[in-house]
Amino acid sequence: MSVFLVAVYVLAIAAGYITGLGYIMTANQVHPEWLRVGLTCAAVGGLGGCMYCLRGVYLNYSVHQRWGSKWIPWYLLRPIVSAGSGAISYVFLKAGLLILESGTRQDATEVGFYALAFIAGLNVDKFISKLEDIAQAVWGIEKSRAAREDAAARDGASTSPAALHGANQP
Repeated sequence: MSVFLVAVYVLAIAAGYITGLGYIMTANQVHPEWLRVGLTCAAVGGLGGCMYCLRGVYLNYSVHQRWGSKWIPWYLLRPIVSAGSGAISYVFLKAGLLILESGTRQDATEVGFYALAFIAGLNVDKFISKLEDIAQAVWGIEKSRAAREDAAARDGASTSPAALHGANQP
């Protein structure tokens, strides 16, 4: 039963993002340009997260048959975190800390912003890792403990719970 409720929840969140996109696109005269694009990036990032969650539901429940209720909070929070990643991707692009192309074009469309927002929402972990790389290179800020543990796990040197259970993640 819990897998059904999680799927319905994620689909409802996705419907909310789609509704929000519809409103943003039809009411673009109401919002300033920066707010319209930023909100659109948030919604597109959220849709990326919803897609990732739905993929996780069918893979873990049907394909691998390893559905566990301990992952329910992850499924509930991931679409929201993904929307945040989509919004933050816009901020980093506008700040010039992430670059979509090598040259600057005045006629560049917002599609690149939306594509990056979707990817940021789809793969939050790698996006945050990239932001931490940028923060370290630009401002000398060290990576978070979670990022260091993930890097150690990739190198096979970690025994943290996150590293030990990484194969069971959705």
